[in-house]
Amino acid sequence: MPKKRSGGGLSPMQQAAKFLGVSVLAGAVMAGIALPGAGALGLAAKGSVQSFDEIPDNLKSPQLSQRTTILDGRGRQIASVYSRDRTVVDLKDISPYMQKAIVAIEDSRFYQHGAIDLKGVLRALNKNAQEGGVAQGASTLTQQLVKNYFIEEAGDDPTKVAEATQQTMGRKVRELKYAIQIEEKLGKKKILENYLNITFFGEQAYGVEAASERYFSKHAKDLNLQESALLAGIVQSPSRYDPVNDEAEATKRRNIVLQRMAEVGDISPQEAAQAKRQPLGLHTSRPKNGCITAVQGAGFFCDYVREVFLTDPVFGKTKEARAKLWNQGGLTIRTTLDPQAQQSVQNSIKDHVYKSDQVATAATIVEPGTGKILAMGQSRPYGFGTDETQINLSVNQDMGGGAGYQPGSTFKPIVAAAALEGGKPATQEYSSPYEMPYPSPVAACNGKVWKNDPRKPAKLTNENESEHGPYSMKEATAKSVNTYYVQLISDIGICPVIDMAKKMGVARSDGRKIDQAPSIALGTQEMSPLTMASAYATFASRGMYCTPIAIESITQTTGSRVKSLPVPKSTCSRAMSEKTADTVSTLLKGVVEDGTGQQAGLGDRPSAGKTGTTDERFAAWFVGYTPNMAGAVWVGDPQHRRRMINITIGGVPHDKVFGGEVPGPIWRDMMNGALEGKPVEDFNLVDIPDDNNSPGNGQDRGDGGQHGGTTGNPGQAIGGLLGGLQGGGTGGPNPNPTFTLPGTLIQGQTNGGRNGHGNGGRR
Repeated sequence: MPKKRSGGGLSPMQQAAKFLGVSVLAGAVMAGIALPGAGALGLAAKGSVQSFDEIPDNLKSPQLSQRTTILDGRGRQIASVYSRDRTVVDLKDISPYMQKAIVAIEDSRFYQHGAIDLKGVLRALNKNAQEGGVAQGASTLTQQLVKNYFIEEAGDDPTKVAEATQQTMGRKVRELKYAIQIEEKLGKKKILENYLNITFFGEQAYGVEAASERYFSKHAKDLNLQESALLAGIVQSPSRYDPVNDEAEATKRRNIVLQRMAEVGDISPQEAAQAKRQPLGLHTSRPKNGCITAVQGAGFFCDYVREVFLTDPVFGKTKEARAKLWNQGGLTIRTTLDPQAQQSVQNSIKDHVYKSDQVATAATIVEPGTGKILAMGQSRPYGFGTDETQINLSVNQDMGGGAGYQPGSTFKPIVAAAALEGGKPATQEYSSPYEMPYPSPVAACNGKVWKNDPRKPAKLTNENESEHGPYSMKEATAKSVNTYYVQLISDIGICPVIDMAKKMGVARSDGRKIDQAPSIALGTQEMSPLTMASAYATFASRGMYCTPIAIESITQTTGSRVKSLPVPKSTCSRAMSEKTADTVSTLLKGVVEDGTGQQAGLGDRPSAGKTGTTDERFAAWFVGYTPNMAGAVWVGDPQHRRRMINITIGGVPHDKVFGGEVPGPIWRDMMNGALEGKPVEDFNLVDIPDDNNSPGNGQDRGDGGQHGGTTGNPGQAIGGLLGGLQGGGTGGPNPNPTFTLPGTLIQGQTNGGRNGHGNGGRR
């Protein structure tokens, strides 16, 4: 029985015998001889390999992974992303020098032999026997192409890659059979083209076009003699002959290729000698891959596009199928991003909030009536460094965002819409005292009833003691009166508000259901800026809600064939009547003209919006719109630790941050720039009689809980509210959390947001 060497490898004679077995098989295959005795070569051992004739003859060329280009709405490149940096080109677009160089050094008899070069096999066998090891291989370009097919098909799965490259008889047999098929079906030119497009050239470059751009910053068709020789030499060992890291070794290898080209007659000895004297002439370009390279601060939008692709069934029934399509690349994705709006968002953010500030901001603009996302940006850039992040602060948790932020009083217009749609007039008045307990009982969904705890009734207040009614809806909205809106939701019931929110696409960022409690009127449920911008776009489009979309079209290039792929479409549905939407627009127009959002006004261009500030000032908002665009701006601490009291933001000190004071100007400036040159359109306003009997003015109002509860604990107050929904029962004195997560782990976690659902919102 043959013995292995002490090191575990085969002896030189054993290696020679093994190689001879493959060689004999190759010769037999070439001669078309049947191999009934395949078992003698160990080919039919159960569990190892199939006999040659049993190997399926259905090898297909894999779709080579290529870079994907993401464009904005005007066709300008935002970013280039890829699993493998590759651009497939036709043979005519590859320098003739490159074609000759790779053949000369890898398979000089390429055009003389078939799929298997028996002469080369015997030569290699002799050389390896002399050297006592595997000093020379005998694989043809066709066999190497098959091996690369296996590697490409394996993708990034390390187990499959190992199987594709393992040095076993079984893999060699499969390689031989498939090589014969390829020779018959493709022909020499196509084989050479495929090989040059699939092989790895080091430095993240797959295929000759990417390699040419990487090392010389030029197209493959423009490679000269010495450049071609350098690239051809890299293929044997991309790490050893890497010209970027070892110029001397790469030069030696290049000169070997040049010498070989002269020996086979591709170039003259004089040409080879002259080329050898030339420097490598590197003009490297760093690989540019991923959303981190996106222009105009669009890295987070780029990442959102990727998330859409990987989660939407239109791109594949399973997540594995979608991931495979994304990794294959070769896509040109035209998005909805408007470069003017995106630049305006970035400029405004830069002017108002520094990336090193203790708090951050995120802003999103959408187009009413279409759902197109026009801009998306934030103050902390996309990246891995200090004051950078990969969390998209504008979107929901399942799309790469965090757990969201309490929107405060920006939720009140949704309550107003539900009331108006249910028949309440805009002149509806409530006593709206400065302080009051939450009304009880309040009808909820599915026949349930929310009740305040009679032993320790939760209370709420307005921002200032001077703010007390009676108020009608118009003035209560302009001044953001908390007690008015709690009386309103208690009057109409909780369920109509939840239903309206659903129709407007409003859902919690963390995916949980909106709680059935009257405190939701004050914005206690965590939302994302994209959610709020899309919801307010419903008012701008006179009651039509359109699901947000980021992709306009996708084409996929496979070789010379270009095909279009289906993309997700926005689904538009009527959330409310035109009259209701117009009435809300009239109410919110008053907010920016005479109410808490005056600093967000757009001058002569009609606009409407609402401020919001959470009770503990962990978040501040402005959400607004024109008939053309709707946008949301959030400011706060993503980790929900820093209250915005006695804080400096963008170099400006603030005693207390209000929605109209910091987010408002950000919204104003970003919308002014985004809308520059766009038509000035007006709303379809309705006549709402003024209420001259309501006293008070001031900033936007606190959204509950700061003085709530008999213990003075705001979290207890709102927790008691949320715990009071029990089919006619009452809430307990202390809220019980459903679960608790540390604020350092959950971006957007509210103060007490998992422990009684937070303190409510302000303005």
